[in-house]
Amino acid sequence: MGSNDYINNYLMPQFYPSSRLYTPDRFAEILIQKFSGQLRTLYNTGVRKVAVFGIGLLGCLPQELGIYPTNGSSCVDFINNYVQLFNNRLKPLIDNLNSNLPNAQFIYINITSISSGDPSVIGIRVGNAPCCVVSRRTGQCAPNQVPCSNRNEYAFWDNFHPTEILNLGTASRAYNATVPSDAYPVDIRRLVQQQN
Repeated sequence: MGSNDYINNYLMPQFYPSSRLYTPDRFAEILIQKFSGQLRTLYNTGVRKVAVFGIGLLGCLPQELGIYPTNGSSCVDFINNYVQLFNNRLKPLIDNLNSNLPNAQFIYINITSISSGDPSVIGIRVGNAPCCVVSRRTGQCAPNQVPCSNRNEYAFWDNFHPTEILNLGTASRAYNATVPSDAYPVDIRRLVQQQN
């Protein structure tokens, strides 16, 4: 939850009024309130162990890099700052759910922490361009075009979606945190091992 709320809503003022109606902080708060309700709905259906993933660095997506100036940064910093307002609310949300819902075991996977590593460690050499030829209209792969032959060297398949190699790297660190900031209060491996 969250990525599309920013990419396909808040950051599209030509189509949606949300960025004119809400400050970035208020928008993040509204999203957290909605997200909390959805996580409580899961709990009410019997779910007890949940890994909640934060929003990634949307300002580093090829789509956003093609729309907004970076002012010398490798990413669009104001977008990443907006997203961080949402992500900063996830730890308190996790604490609240775990404290107030009996037997709840929610954890937070910090995609920002995971993304801050060196992508070349897993073989990624191109982090700011898509592997496929993209449609100017959608930012997704254009039909009937041949994608790059070295897809394991690209972070993004199209202008939005990570490649398999990036997803595998993210999954690995979510399952077994490389650094403590990757997961809170525990990683997925420890979540699975915990008793209710």
